[in-house]
Amino acid sequence: MANRRSFLQSAFGLGAAFLSANKLCASTPQSAAEQLKRKRTRDRGAAFNVPVVTTDVGDLAYTMDGNTKVFHLVAEVVKRQIHPDKTLDLWGFNGSAPGPSIQVNQGDHVRVIFDNHLPEPTSIHWHGFEDTIQNDGQPAISQPPVKPGGRFVYEFDIHQEGTYFYHSHMAMQEMAGMLGAFIMHPKEPYRPHCDKDFLIHLQEYAVLPNNTVPNTMNMEFNWLVFNGKAAPASTPLIVRLGDRVRIRFVNLGMDHHPMHLHGHTFYTTGTEGGRIPEAGWWPGNTVLVGVAQARTVEFVANNPGDWMIHCHLPHHMMNQMSSVAGKMTRAAGMPAGGAMNTGMGMLTGEPGAPMGEGYGPALGRGLGGVGNANETPSTNGPLSQQKAMDAMPGMQHNMSEKQMADMASDVAQNANDVPNFPQDAYMEGPMMVMDEAVERPENYGLNAGWSGFMQGMMTFVRVLPPEKYDEVISRMKQANRPNDPYKTILERA
Repeated sequence: MANRRSFLQSAFGLGAAFLSANKLCASTPQSAAEQLKRKRTRDRGAAFNVPVVTTDVGDLAYTMDGNTKVFHLVAEVVKRQIHPDKTLDLWGFNGSAPGPSIQVNQGDHVRVIFDNHLPEPTSIHWHGFEDTIQNDGQPAISQPPVKPGGRFVYEFDIHQEGTYFYHSHMAMQEMAGMLGAFIMHPKEPYRPHCDKDFLIHLQEYAVLPNNTVPNTMNMEFNWLVFNGKAAPASTPLIVRLGDRVRIRFVNLGMDHHPMHLHGHTFYTTGTEGGRIPEAGWWPGNTVLVGVAQARTVEFVANNPGDWMIHCHLPHHMMNQMSSVAGKMTRAAGMPAGGAMNTGMGMLTGEPGAPMGEGYGPALGRGLGGVGNANETPSTNGPLSQQKAMDAMPGMQHNMSEKQMADMASDVAQNANDVPNFPQDAYMEGPMMVMDEAVERPENYGLNAGWSGFMQGMMTFVRVLPPEKYDEVISRMKQANRPNDPYKTILERA
């Protein structure tokens, strides 16, 4: 009897332990990959390498020489329209700044024929490559600098995988736009499979008003761009509801950028050193991309809508900033806030700068010393509507009286008496809407007036239901744009 009782007790104990183990397994957090799979709403089958789309830039074509992929990279002066009515004179590659993306496969043998069409020597560094010293691009160290009109040939055996980049190893040339992406697709495709794969370059330029040449020596920036475009001119990322999406951020500028995605949680799955093992992935909605770094994030686009993706530094969500804003407040007393030209010591005014009574402190916008002053002879009061329009080329000036009245009703009656007014959208004159100036198929269906609230390092991830996605893709196809960065997606759609 005792043996029978002991047996039953043991059996009941094992059963309870089994049930407890099942409950524990059910409550154990799933791996990052399993969570991505669980959220997926469509099945694409086997994994394969999807070509990376670099919006507003595109890819560098190649030819084959036997088993060698041959790319022809040309450094040259380029004109880049970064925003409606704002075109910069930059240095880039093959007519673009940033330069076109280079895409290869793990195991490829690659040759890059580099020609220098610039007025001074340069060399190209292949950032993150584990290759021979002769191909690293260190001027006067691993190779002679490439003189104007000169050529250098780089050769690589690709054994890595991930997000890498190329750039001039002359620091100020890099700040003038000389950078590009180099994607090494893995021999064994990544899992979970991604339906869309995008790359976004993060850059900054310091450009004085009425100038087209960036001041590469300056450390304060008034134009912040994604792939060479400042919002609202940046092209949205178009995805279908249920797609698994990969975004690769590349930062070759002077500032760090906390990149934030609305409406979704992503996992950080890669760096400029390649793929992170799955156990090391971490969730979030903001990832800090440091200087000379790449960060790759992945998520399932399971939440429909037009979701902002942007740098979360406040001044990086603005265009032009205080360079054209004048004083920082309408309040009486000492003016505050210096323009960029003042910060660089280029002072004007009577009597003799910097002795004029109109000069005030620049509050950090300068290089120090007696030149850190600001001549502010004019008021920061309301402008006439006509003057406001003349000062804002490219913006829509055909607002109706009702629209103007609606704007006025959004502002308190005593707004001009409140320190720090105006901020953001409510500056002098009409709201900064330019939907028509940045019209493109990828923007189809956005709410009217959307462009008035998109500046600097901003764009959209447009998660579209199937019918709307098909309509936008159809319009993109009909546009029939040469060298369309979306070409590979349009061919598969």
